[in-house]
Order: sequence, then C-alpha cells, then structure tokens
Amino acid sequence: MVVTTRDCPARLVPVGTPVTIPRDTFVTITQSLGGSYTVTLNGNMARVDGTDADALGLEPIEFDFTPPADGRIDESQLRQALKSIYDPEIPVDIVELGLVYGISVEQEHGLVRISMTLTAPGCGMGPVLVSDVKYRLAKVPHVREVDVDLVFDPPWSRERMSDEARLETGMFF
Repeated sequence: MVVTTRDCPARLVPVGTPVTIPRDTFVTITQSLGGSYTVTLNGNMARVDGTDADALGLEPIEFDFTPPADGRIDESQLRQALKSIYDPEIPVDIVELGLVYGISVEQEHGLVRISMTLTAPGCGMGPVLVSDVKYRLAKVPHVREVDVDLVFDPPWSRERMSDEARLETGMFF
C-alpha cells in the first residue's frame, strides 16, 4: 500500500474513464508492467501511467523526445512510445505482440491514426489499452490529436508476434 504524493491522473479499469486520485490517498499497487501501474482504490481498479509514477512514490518514466526542427511528427518517436505500452496481462509490449496493425500521420493537422487490435475480441482491457495509446502518443512532439481504430479483421494470432515476444511468452511453436 502506498499513499499518493500529489493528485494523480488515472483511468478506470476496464472502461478507461479518466479519474483523478487525490493527494494523500491510500492505494494498493496490484500490477506493474511496462511502467504502468494498476492500483486498487475504494474497491475499483485504476491504471496509472508510468509518467505519473512519482505520485505513487516511484521513479517516473521520462520520455526525452527531441522535437524535430521542421515541426513534423517523427514516426520513429511514435514507435518508441508505442513500444513502451504493455498488454495488461502479457508482459510484452503491444508492438512486439503484434497488436499494432498500422500507423498513419497527417502532418498538417498533427493527427496520428493508429489501427490496432486486441488478443481477443472480448478482451475487457480494450478501452484501457486504447487510452494508454492516446496518452503515450500525445507525449510525442507535434502530436495534437490521436485517433485509435480498434479492429478485429484480420483477427490477431500468435503469428503476428515477433520472435522475441514468442520466446518471452513460450509461444514459439
């Protein structure tokens, strides 16, 4: 159990609704994957992004993206941010897991569109993952808006995983 050191933004699990955990609130950390934390608060679960870990008395994740001088969104920075997001139940980031199907950028509007899926259509953590993607990509310089399209065609399968992810999860067969 920890006590929040400041007001802390979070998202309710599994719906992804933004909430604020007030300063000096007791929470229990139940999971820590990829720098994100799942906490229990008054009988509810909430997800705290690693960039706000200091509110839990932990070391925050720092993104040190150098803003491109041309004012454009750097797609390698988008990928770096996406690789910092882990599936809530599998200790692998969403890129290596094969959940990200596509990234497109409308430079003139600062808009990033992500096409992604879930490991199962009925996965209750979908809204939280979508929220994680929006939150982390908004940290990339020159991104003004993030649109996430959650798709299920083609359906996800372990063949979409990187070799590294398959080794990590024991699904290399």
